[in-house]
Amino acid sequence: MSKKREKILLEISKTKEKIAELQEKLRELEQQKMGIENTEIVALVRSTKMNTIELSEFLKAYREKNDASFFNQKQEETIHEEK
Repeated sequence: MSKKREKILLEISKTKEKIAELQEKLRELEQQKMGIENTEIVALVRSTKMNTIELSEFLKAYREKNDASFFNQKQEETIHEEK
């Protein structure tokens, strides 16, 4: 095998290792982000001082009263912002 080819194969291997490490780091950061978001959501819900039944009824009524496409549009905007 030529030295140039060996050098390129070694560089490919190192690059793949770096990519794998960065993907793992990204997964960890996304989990941390989700954990923080969940904590914020729980704190917000608890601040309403509603029990689970009241909260469920409130959200159901809110969805029925308001256009459900609002939620879909917000989710799409969030997805595009994250990319």
